[in-house]
Amino acid sequence: MADEGDILTDINPDPAAGSNGADDRPAAGMISQYVKDLSVENPNAPACFQWTDQPQIDLQFNIGATPVNGEVHEVELKVNITAKGEKGNFYLVELSYCGLAGLRNLPDEHAHAFLYAEAPRILFPFARRVIADATRDAGFPPLMMEPMDFGALYQQQLAARAQDQQGESQEPLPGGNA
Repeated sequence: MADEGDILTDINPDPAAGSNGADDRPAAGMISQYVKDLSVENPNAPACFQWTDQPQIDLQFNIGATPVNGEVHEVELKVNITAKGEKGNFYLVELSYCGLAGLRNLPDEHAHAFLYAEAPRILFPFARRVIADATRDAGFPPLMMEPMDFGALYQQQLAARAQDQQGESQEPLPGGNA
């Protein structure tokens, strides 16, 4: 039986544990979330507040997952934003927003999908709020990022990876003289 206060048991309590008394049903959930790193730069203040051109926003995302222990992974949503104008940068924001995900008894492909599609979907609204607050606190209108479909992005990445692997297997083997 699961230990008293076991975080994964708390996520998915099941009074009908497996026949051997162990909880062997699949479980996945977010345990906690936090700002791991936040950097906000306003390099051309106060001059940039007099600029009249519309900033061009460059928005970059990266998702990573790192095992903490056998059942807990840290999922990291990195967001880098640069607002550029003709005379220089208005602001730069770098955010590393993380969550601890608990996984138990999940097949590898389901665990991977949870870590790289579902967990970022859960984290995104909170990261979005941090970004909006950071840009507002830097003296600019809050940057409200559009919602993202992390499930569709995940499927696109899987399809691209499969296509790359298929292309590699169809390439002729390099020849050479022995």
